[in-house]
Amino acid sequence: MWGRADSAVKLLGRNIPSILRMPKGADLKISRRLCIKPQEESQLQPKSRPLLRVPGHKPTDWEKRFLLWAGHFKKPEDIPETVSIETIRAAKTTLRVKFSYVMIALTILGCILMVIKGKQAVKRHESLTSMNLEKKAQWREEATQSASAKP
Repeated sequence: MWGRADSAVKLLGRNIPSILRMPKGADLKISRRLCIKPQEESQLQPKSRPLLRVPGHKPTDWEKRFLLWAGHFKKPEDIPETVSIETIRAAKTTLRVKFSYVMIALTILGCILMVIKGKQAVKRHESLTSMNLEKKAQWREEATQSASAKP
């Protein structure tokens, strides 16, 4: 099957735009010219990022606090001069999780508090509809008073 397609491409080669034309000697099955750069070009370009990375990172004051709050170290004196990036990321992740737990607890506490306040309002026979009706009645009275005072 590929042989027929290859011969058809060869016969019509001059009518195919250059971007779609197969390079000579390239196998049809493995050509990905539109998806990736050819290997020749990628080998010629030097990599812009250095391969060697510094193993340690000097933590800032906030990162030291994060390490303490996350429980990685007991005292500020215990924190070494350089710490790995992975340790700082782990501390930040631990703090994110703890913060989300605190937010969940506060949300649940707020919901419980609103339920309690709502039940107390029901005992006092207060509701939003009755409060809105009272406000609208008050506004009507003010409107009638201002209309009667204008003539």
